[in-house]
Amino acid sequence: MNIAFDALPLISDRITGVGWCEAGQTMAMARLHPENKYTYNFFSRKDDHIKMERIAPFTGDNIGTKLVHFSGYMYRAASTFVPVPYNRFFGKEADITHFFNYIVPPGVKGRKVVTVHDMVYKTFRETVRGRTKMMLDMGLKKSMIRADVIVTDSEFSKQEIIKYFPKHEKKIRVVPCGVDLNKFRPCDEPERIPEVKKSLGIEGEYFLYVGTIEPRKNLERLISAYNIFCQRHSGAPKLVLAGGKGWLDGGIYSRVKELGLDKQVIFTKYVPAADMNPLMCGALAFVFPSLYEGFGMPPLEAMASGVPVLASDAASLPEVTGDCAVICDAYSEESIADGMEKLYDSAELRQELSIRGRERAGLFTWDRSAEMLYDIYKELV
Repeated sequence: MNIAFDALPLISDRITGVGWCEAGQTMAMARLHPENKYTYNFFSRKDDHIKMERIAPFTGDNIGTKLVHFSGYMYRAASTFVPVPYNRFFGKEADITHFFNYIVPPGVKGRKVVTVHDMVYKTFRETVRGRTKMMLDMGLKKSMIRADVIVTDSEFSKQEIIKYFPKHEKKIRVVPCGVDLNKFRPCDEPERIPEVKKSLGIEGEYFLYVGTIEPRKNLERLISAYNIFCQRHSGAPKLVLAGGKGWLDGGIYSRVKELGLDKQVIFTKYVPAADMNPLMCGALAFVFPSLYEGFGMPPLEAMASGVPVLASDAASLPEVTGDCAVICDAYSEESIADGMEKLYDSAELRQELSIRGRERAGLFTWDRSAEMLYDIYKELV
């Protein structure tokens, strides 16, 4: 087969979960099935060399690139209103083109696959930035009509899509995300942990959150719960919030100031991929009380690293963590604080969750994810 992947999520200066999902699935597929032709498609109006540098780690020997000199932003905006054919830019050779970020543009030749990760823009509209809401409000319905198959990350997300778009139920396939077990594992270079901590201004023990600083991650409530925990324990571990600055995040930073936690809550800079595993492994526990996730890769990565996890009972998180995490009520500060206390007080519980979490994470490999996706491609052609 001739298979093309829309590479927009891979050429950003800061790759998010959507990009890591695409990277994991496409790289594993190209390695497992080298008999096919694979191409990353992307637009570039300027700084071509920068985008080529960003995508180079994902191409390897098996995936080529096709760069088109045009503004991707202008194309996406214009094609929302005028059906400018995608094939004018990227040709008609692909048997399958997969778009990993919700939107299938008009005029794509061959079979079309789209990944719709969640329905947060419908369920928690107040937590989504305006530009994203507008894009999905105007484009997702058309995108689903154009797609031959709609891929999503969890059974929870499948049911969410059916709730809002019931006519497309027969098109939906669930392909769980994976975790890179070479990258996320118990740290075999323990000397890297203090190096990374020092570079991020972290001293002593810490609870860790990793993800975008945005409202649906429930960080205001996590900070309030941490304040309750600190009142119960003098000399409490720090709370480290690691991730790129998001949107509608003013209340998160102001909550820290209101509670006088400036010295105990640490917002790190963006953490390079090479530093993420030592940062994970150095944590007392990983905390992820998110309100809504289509899958939830960070807690799975923590489990693979042997770090005990506190996760909320919301959305897909119980589906991912199973019985291998402390589960809290996403809407209760007391419940989140109690979960943190359980993990802090019991080394035995932390050790048990570390062992069970690693076993469960082993079920979610990118090879398995890629094979499930490849079966869908074969079904289409």
